[in-house]
Parts: sequence; structure tokens; C-alpha cells
Amino acid sequence: MLQFTPWSALGGGLLIGLSAVVLLALDGRIAGVSGIAGGLWFSSAGDRLWRVAFLAGLVGGAALWALAGGALPSPRAHFPAALLVLAGLLVGYGTALGGGCTSGHGVCGLARGSPRSLAATATFVAVAVASTFVVRHVLQIS
Repeated sequence: MLQFTPWSALGGGLLIGLSAVVLLALDGRIAGVSGIAGGLWFSSAGDRLWRVAFLAGLVGGAALWALAGGALPSPRAHFPAALLVLAGLLVGYGTALGGGCTSGHGVCGLARGSPRSLAATATFVAVAVASTFVVRHVLQIS
């Protein structure tokens, strides 16, 4: 990331918040992406439809942004594939252990004033800071 773009960040944040509010208002569900995606495999056909629609909206929104000329983030070149796999597995394990992901706890849980979500989000941030320090300064990968 070369520069911070406050207007696109604000717009993205508003859209994330709006999607969480709409899902809660229309269906009474929390917009935790890991729970929505994980529920695809163990849900009934009727419950699967809204999950697929929500996830398709995430991908479709990025596609519309790109079609409208918006810049997409570029993947890091030369980042060790083994570390990416390990990171993905650790995120999945942490999500299961913490009972949700950053969208469920950080967006929806904090908005509802959940002490459990506050603890989970503080843990997410602390681990992200520690991981960034290790990757950049100990392993010297940038």
C-alpha cells in the first residue's frame, strides 16, 4: 500500500456497516464472514441461499469497484507460500477458538457493546501487531 486513501476507506467502512445493519434488520443475523462461510457446509438448503448471496455480494462488490476503475490491492510478490498457508491455518484456528472473526466481533459485536467481542478484538489487534513485528523485524520479510 503506497498511500492511504481516506475517502475510499470511509466509503468501504460505511458499506461494511450498512451490510451488517441490513443483515441484522432483515434476518436477525450477525455479519460474521467466517461464520457465514463456515455455515455453507453444514446448513440446510434454505439457510444456504442467504449465505451464498452475502458472500457473492462481497466478491461482486470488489468486481464492480474494479469495473468502475477503482484500484485493487496488488498481491505481495516474493512472500513465502509456506508462511501464507501457515497464516491462513492460524487465522482459521483463531476464528474457531475465538467464536468469530474480525467482522463478527469487531464490527457487529462492538456495535452491540459485547464485552466478549471487545476482548476478542483487542486480541486480534495485539496478535496483528506482534505478527507484523515478527515478520518485518525478526524474519525480515517486507
